[in-house]
Amino acid sequence: MAIDAAHPVPPAYPRSAGWDQIPPHVPKELVFSSGLTTGPEFLANPHDFMANMHDRYPPIFYDVSEHINAWQFLKHEDALFALRHWEYFSNEGATPFPRDPNDYFYFIPIEIDPPEHRKYRNIVDPLFSPRGVLKLENLIRQRSRDLLDEFADKGECEFTTAFGRPLPVSVFLDIMGLPQDMRDTFVEWAVNLLHARDRETMGRAMANIVAYIKQAIAEKKAHPDEGVISRIAHAAPDGQPLSDKEIFGFVIFLFIGGLDTVFATLNNIWLWLARNPERVEEIIARPDDIDNIVEELLRRWSVTFSGRVVAQDIEMRGVKLKKGDRITCVLPACNFDADVFPDPLEVNFDRPRKTILAFTVGVHSCMGAHLARLELKIALQEWLKRIPRFSVKPGAEIEYRPGGVVGPEAVPLIW
Repeated sequence: MAIDAAHPVPPAYPRSAGWDQIPPHVPKELVFSSGLTTGPEFLANPHDFMANMHDRYPPIFYDVSEHINAWQFLKHEDALFALRHWEYFSNEGATPFPRDPNDYFYFIPIEIDPPEHRKYRNIVDPLFSPRGVLKLENLIRQRSRDLLDEFADKGECEFTTAFGRPLPVSVFLDIMGLPQDMRDTFVEWAVNLLHARDRETMGRAMANIVAYIKQAIAEKKAHPDEGVISRIAHAAPDGQPLSDKEIFGFVIFLFIGGLDTVFATLNNIWLWLARNPERVEEIIARPDDIDNIVEELLRRWSVTFSGRVVAQDIEMRGVKLKKGDRITCVLPACNFDADVFPDPLEVNFDRPRKTILAFTVGVHSCMGAHLARLELKIALQEWLKRIPRFSVKPGAEIEYRPGGVVGPEAVPLIW
């Protein structure tokens, strides 16, 4: 049933968690507790863990945790089907972020299924289309060079804070029309929301974000500019201005989605580059293949998951999924599906082009996918011009935070 984003109400689907909340229709032999995103084995080496899931679990299994119980999809084929068929796998209520039930809002457009979904995407798609993001190339390149100027001659840096985080976040703030001097505060809020171990910390982070975004929207309504927040605040699809709830839900979703995923991707890739100098030389030697290189690196080091709620009963691989069940497409595991990507842990820049799931697919595919590809491309080009040989600082311990965006917390480098 279509939902009214202007008058949002909390969804009726339950959010079950723990061993005492397993639905009776779930076969016992399909119930596991994998530790995905939070367990010590996962945090020791997340991507290897997710690659190995194909050998350890059925293609579709029911995962129990203290945070949420959900079916997990590991196969590329199954994830493609789920992500492309919103009529069976709905996004309404599928995001995990806590909200005040007395001041509820939808994350727009991610929680809005068709046909209403398209009117929201149309507002910002021109900015995030391949042609739209190319207009940002000079900005991204200059931001990259300015950052490199600060540390390239020092012989070392902590990549996350020196380059991996400030590059995409600064570009994002430029696009949104938000102040650069708030960059580190915004990132702290996003990290606490996405990686906290407890819902209390997540709730505090969400409260900070909510208060700031409401203030920012009011400012853009009073003083329009060229940024995305202003564009949304003044949008009137089909001649009908968006309601306050719609504007807020749209802006806060972009805010949360834009602050963590690209820098987590960069952190993963630069850690791999630092450990594989011969592959760095290969990248430098193949400048005309940069687009294929970027695509393969995104496949190998994808960082997110995609959740849905079953909208109507369906059977897949003999597994009965019931309306209201939650599912998670484990996108990195899907990108390690050997039936689609032979030798999936190998980084192969000549791999035949297949659909990667770093940015999902279907109507809810990531709006920032083209921007992320361009940022990674430019980051590689500009960094390797200045710092072609680098390695992980001796004695550094690489650690990962629990949560729904996978990347090392710090990447100390020397050259």
